Amino acid sequence: MSPIENTSRSQGDMARVHTMANLPWKEFPGHFGGALSKALVGLDNAGTRRIDFRISRYAPAAYVEDHVHKVQEQIYYVLEGEGVLTLDDNPYLMRPHDYVYIPPGVRHGFANTGISGLVFFVITTPFEDSETTP
Repeated sequence: MSPIENTSRSQGDMARVHTMANLPWKEFPGHFGGALSKALVGLDNAGTRRIDFRISRYAPAAYVEDHVHKVQEQIYYVLEGEGVLTLDDNPYLMRPHDYVYIPPGVRHGFANTGISGLVFFVITTPFEDSETTP
C-alpha cells in the first residue's frame, strides 16, 4: 500500500491507493466454515479508528455466528450469491444488490445458504466496539 504523496500530512491523514489482490484473506473470530474477509480500510492499513471496510466471501454453508455490537453500526451490501441474514431471530434472504443497515444492539448473523460464494461488502463504524471509542 502506498500513500499518495503529501509530506505535510501525518500517516493517518494520507489518502491511500491499494490493490486488493495484495491483501490476505482472513477468517476473523466468530466466523466459520470458510467465512473469509479482506480488511480493505481500517486501523492497520489506513490508521483510521472511524471506519472498518471489508470485502467478505463466504463459501457455501459458511457463517458468522449471531452477535451484538455495543456502539458499532454496520452496513452489508451483497455483490454475489445469496444467504440468510438473521436480525433478532428474524431471517431475511439476501441477494445481489440487497443491503442492510444494522444499528447497535441488534443481534445479527449471516450464513451462505446458496450453492456458490456469497460476496459482500461490510462497512463498520467506529472501528472498535467500545463505549470509549472516539
